Amino acid sequence: MSIYDFKVKDQRGEDFDLSVYKGKVLLVVNTATKCGFTPQYEELEDLYEKYNEQGFEILDFPCNQFFHQAPGDDQEINSFCSLNYGTKFPRFKKIEVNGDKADPLYKWLCSQNETGKIKKIKWNFEKFLINKQGEVVKRFGPTVKPNSFEDKIATELAK
Repeated sequence: MSIYDFKVKDQRGEDFDLSVYKGKVLLVVNTATKCGFTPQYEELEDLYEKYNEQGFEILDFPCNQFFHQAPGDDQEINSFCSLNYGTKFPRFKKIEVNGDKADPLYKWLCSQNETGKIKKIKWNFEKFLINKQGEVVKRFGPTVKPNSFEDKIATELAK
C-alpha cells in the first residue's frame, strides 16, 4: 500500500485521488491557523517555491482537533493562508487526524513506522515526507522547522 491508494476530499468536498502525485516527493502536513506553529507556513511556502518544479508537493490538511486551533470553514482557512503567508500549495478539506473519525490517509500515515502500530499525531504541523514510490520515509514532529530538513527533500528528489 502507498499514499497513491488514497482518495481525500478537496476544499470543495469532492473526491481527489492522490495517485495524481505518482512519482513526486510529498510533504503531508496537518495544519492550524491559530497555532503557535502557524508561522511554519512561511518556511513551507519557501520550500514549495524552491522545489515544486523539481517534483515536490506539499499537501496541507487543516485539523481542528488540537484545542480548536483551526476555526472557520475551508474557504476561511484558505483565505487566511493565502493572504497572510502567500501559500500556493494544495490545501484539502479540514479533517481529523486522530481517533475513530481520523481520515483513512492519516490512519495509514500514523501506522508507517517500525512497529506498524498507530502512533498518534502529537499536535498541529506534524509532517510526513513521502518518497516517489509513495512511501513514508521520515516523520517530523511539530517543533521541527521545515527548513531544517530541506536536505532530506533534496535527497529524495535526486533519487
